This record gives sequence, structure tokens and C-alpha cells, in this order.
Amino acid sequence: MRIHRSLGLAIATATLAGLSLTGAPIAQAGTPHTNVTPEQCRDGGGTVNSRPYDGQYCSGGTYSNSPIA
Repeated sequence: MRIHRSLGLAIATATLAGLSLTGAPIAQAGTPHTNVTPEQCRDGGGTVNSRPYDGQYCSGGTYSNSPIA
């Protein structure tokens, strides 16, 4: 029983270490960034769009759903 726990812990540790070394993406909260410029939006892979009564925002890319300053 003790060997099974140790083996499981070793595998879990190796997996986490491997993920951090390879730069695997980690889920992030869906909170938008603060205001970005149109250039930042485009450089991050997004497009500038507008919402009625809400102004412009960045759609897609790194700054998705961020308001345009």
C-alpha cells in the first residue's frame, strides 16, 4: 500500500513538473483586461468592434472583451 502511494505521488509530481517545463497553457479567469489601445488589440491578434451603447471593445486575441481606450 505504501508503495502505491509513493508511486502515485511521484507520477503526479513528475507530471506537474513536466507541464511547467513545457509551458503548458493554464486556464485563466474570464476577467477582461483594463483598457487597451486599438494597436494593442490588433497586435494581440484581436479586432476592434463596437457594441451599441457600450463603446468599442477588443474581440478575440490576447485582450478579448477589453474596452478600447
